[in-house]
Amino acid sequence: MPHAPTILDASPLLAQLAPRYADVVLDNLARPFPHSAQHTTRSADDLPTPEQLHPAFHTSFDWHSCVHMHALGVMLLEHGLDAERDAALRQAIGGNLAADKLRVEGAYLLANPSWERPYGWAWLVRLAATCAASSDAEIREWGSALDPLVDVVSELFLSWVEKAGWPVRHGLHTNTAFGLGLMLDAFRALGRTDAAAACEIAARGWFQADTDWPGDWEMSGQDFLSAGLSEADLLRRVLSPGEFAAWFAAFLPGLTAGSGIVRPFRVSDETDGYLVHLHGLNLSRAGQLARILEALRGAEESKPTVAVLQAARMPLLRAGLDAVLTPDFMSSHWLATFAWDALLAASALEEPIGAAVRGPVSPGHLRN
Repeated sequence: MPHAPTILDASPLLAQLAPRYADVVLDNLARPFPHSAQHTTRSADDLPTPEQLHPAFHTSFDWHSCVHMHALGVMLLEHGLDAERDAALRQAIGGNLAADKLRVEGAYLLANPSWERPYGWAWLVRLAATCAASSDAEIREWGSALDPLVDVVSELFLSWVEKAGWPVRHGLHTNTAFGLGLMLDAFRALGRTDAAAACEIAARGWFQADTDWPGDWEMSGQDFLSAGLSEADLLRRVLSPGEFAAWFAAFLPGLTAGSGIVRPFRVSDETDGYLVHLHGLNLSRAGQLARILEALRGAEESKPTVAVLQAARMPLLRAGLDAVLTPDFMSSHWLATFAWDALLAASALEEPIGAAVRGPVSPGHLRN
């Protein structure tokens, strides 16, 4: 999709991980339980199963993870897989993205207008944009089937952004900047000009005046997003290169290698669903730093900052990648999407990431 990092086919790491991440997606799409329904029960009789509520997106532990596992599956199909995995992914994804199932999903979103806002909305429109941009006719058909859901999300988004007075500034699912960034890319790619323009206006209105971000204070112990870097990753989409370089210098002045906002974090309990968010924090930061670096290219005044970000990126990527291929479902139901996104961002910098990410790249070191 436009504005997303491109794949370098020569990267041995992407080629090595693609089939293994495809297996993660296939496992997720076949796992109906455990499931976190996040459904508001309205009566004693309102006890539907996850599949009844969400016939398209009822696996992968929760709705938003299931949506972005579908998006990852489509990206992996675009990357190129062996025939067996390709066929299995197409069957699983195509079966879920059927028009009758998606109608139920759209009705649920309309009946629950604040549900999955904005994180689930963002992944849904990214899935649709990824399908629509494909050169593969079957995948584009999935995108067409998703069009009515994009209509729903666009309607809900425009209604919400008009009345929302303040953004959400923490590192969990309701983070506004992260959701806006994904939606902006997708709405632009899908030609949804009204929704894209609303994203840009909100981004400038909520975040462009921010300065002196307290990067050492933002990590709360169970974040999977950096609130500050999510802002920066959003604004590099809407500001000119010169504007963005000046904004970033004022936003994170005094940034050093020791700053908390660029340091990796360790997970002490792999079975704790909230603690493993820190794996995602490492990966999302790695991807954001790569995209920010690309935006700062050529800005002479940004050279010291670029050096700090460049040095921080690979340790973050290393810290996150090793957690992706794990048998523990608290990690495997979502981390692969963030890992692939970070790897795509790294590949867009045209660097030999397989050599730079030393420890975790060998199959023996990655846990099955």
